Amino acid sequence: MKKATTLVFIAFLGAFIGWAQQTPAPPQSEAISITGATAHIGDGTVVENAIIVFENGKITALGSDAATKGRIIDAAGKHIYPGFIAPNKSLGLIEVNAVRASNDQEELGEIIPHVRSLIAYNSESKVVESMRPNGVLLGQVTPQGGRISGTSSIVQFDAWNWEDAAVKVDDGIHLRWPNSFRQGRWWMGEERGFKPNKDYAKDVDAVATFMKGALAYGKGAAKEMNPAFAAMQGIFDGTQKLYLYADGEREIIDAVTTAKKGGAKHVVLVGGYHAYKITDFLKKHEIPVLVQFAHNRPAFDYEDYDLPYKLPKLLADAGLLVGIQNADASNFQTRNLPFYAGQVVGQGMDKEQALSLITGNTAKILGIDSDFGTLTVGKSATLFVSEGDALDMMGNQLTHAFIDGRDISLETHQTELWKRYMGKYEGK
Repeated sequence: MKKATTLVFIAFLGAFIGWAQQTPAPPQSEAISITGATAHIGDGTVVENAIIVFENGKITALGSDAATKGRIIDAAGKHIYPGFIAPNKSLGLIEVNAVRASNDQEELGEIIPHVRSLIAYNSESKVVESMRPNGVLLGQVTPQGGRISGTSSIVQFDAWNWEDAAVKVDDGIHLRWPNSFRQGRWWMGEERGFKPNKDYAKDVDAVATFMKGALAYGKGAAKEMNPAFAAMQGIFDGTQKLYLYADGEREIIDAVTTAKKGGAKHVVLVGGYHAYKITDFLKKHEIPVLVQFAHNRPAFDYEDYDLPYKLPKLLADAGLLVGIQNADASNFQTRNLPFYAGQVVGQGMDKEQALSLITGNTAKILGIDSDFGTLTVGKSATLFVSEGDALDMMGNQLTHAFIDGRDISLETHQTELWKRYMGKYEGK
């Protein structure tokens, strides 16, 4: 019996080791200089034949005539980019959708701003690991479900645990605005198609009432602790952002108006499918947009067939601060983030401006632009070297990647399988 138990333990340990992520890279120990590459800064500018030097995790020099120092990486003919940033994803909160024990992206309840995603983040996630070979090095770990889903945090994708991973803790609250229309539930005998949501006014009033109560809670001496109200105080004092999920014109206007009236200092629109129709309203209230990814179909028959593809450009052309997110897609598809930006280039957007949709712009929207998002002296050396155009599937071939100057592994479960089976078939 004892022998059998030992064998089971060994088998379990072997499975656990096989499942574990690559060992996180150690802190940067020497200066590193990358030479000869084209540097895509992330703010719309490009430096040809660039030299980038970084020490102790920070960029210390950048330019075509910068002096090299320490270890030299010859990147002639290649391209350097800031690490791509994936906002609004439940990466690290769910591993296998069909396995309940691996799913921590949702909690019970409709209004639960006090639920913190960060403490459930799994830094050893295989899905998270698979982001890095495409240059996605940072992400906003966001809870799902409910009306107010909880509190997100921003992490980097090479860490031992959630404490090591954290870049910005509890950066914002996520509010999913009710819809004024809903689909007919045919399985309940209702007519197909959209029809007015008779509960819309009641749902909006519930949100407004909650925000009013949370604001009053923060101003007075509460007799007892209210975790939900307490978690909202950051959006009133400006230390956190309120992420509003809304797509229709009415929903967007109602959401922004209610949030501002309710005391929210910094509001970000997430989704914004019909935001292009009310850009003047959004500009007036200084609302940035994390727009849905481009690889999608139009929501209505009367709309342009390519509306989802050109939506980021429409909003950017109107003068809005725009980033790309893919909340409605599966987590593993987040590795396609650079190709969503590349698709917008196909709609006429300048390539460097499209790059900013997943670098500089997103960093500004998330409030981490003082350290990330662009290749700038003094900022974190979170960057990568690609063989070609990182916004194109053929060109996005990474040779090196760094997070805070640490030389991280680009090996994943997928690359291990590729080597295994290529070895098998090439050997025949």
